[in-house]
Amino acid sequence: MSQLQRITIQPSQLQENLLLFTPQQQHYLVRVLRLREGEKFIAMDGQGKWWLAELAGEKGQVLEPLEVKTELPVAITLMIGLPKGNGFDDVVRCCTELGVGCILPVLSDRTLLHPSPQKLERWQRIATEAAEQSERAFVPTILEPVAFTNAINSCSATHRYLCEARGDYPHLNTLINNTSGEIVIATGPEGGWTEGEVNIAQAAGFQPVNLGRRILRAVTAPIVALSLISASFEV
Repeated sequence: MSQLQRITIQPSQLQENLLLFTPQQQHYLVRVLRLREGEKFIAMDGQGKWWLAELAGEKGQVLEPLEVKTELPVAITLMIGLPKGNGFDDVVRCCTELGVGCILPVLSDRTLLHPSPQKLERWQRIATEAAEQSERAFVPTILEPVAFTNAINSCSATHRYLCEARGDYPHLNTLINNTSGEIVIATGPEGGWTEGEVNIAQAAGFQPVNLGRRILRAVTAPIVALSLISASFEV
């Protein structure tokens, strides 16, 4: 089953036992994947449901629902100060593979990138492709970028951590064992968070943490943080 191709659909595309494809999906299945009539594939709605299906003309015939057990037992939101260039593409792709549930890009004092609406569409597409590749049941949500203060003050998660390389703070690994409830982990842009931002986060209930003795790049830190959390919950 794991060798079958996967495609993400909208829930509305499933009508009774038929999958109604968009022209782009039809092209992808037939021209790119080269599936033939009667060949099987997996359809996923990105919201936890998978189906085994087969190609039937320009539609898909659902054969049976599938049980998927690839999600982490904890909800993780990544709050990230946008890195420069295309670094955020890699963050979305890797953190999706690692099990993140939601990614919130943050415009901080040191943020250099101010993305266009087209960027948001691109990031959601990357998350969808990464979820298909890593056999996730859910496709992470990529939210629109917001100001740092707004993001911090609107957070109500049970566990809130701010990754900060400078300062005498506990290692993330020592705090996440046996936690329950939603986790929000915030990582900074190039140059890290400013002192003022750290103070704002602490006042809002965020615990500053470090990820080790080395200074990590803005695109490396979120991947390390997600790796630590997913490893803690999957041992």
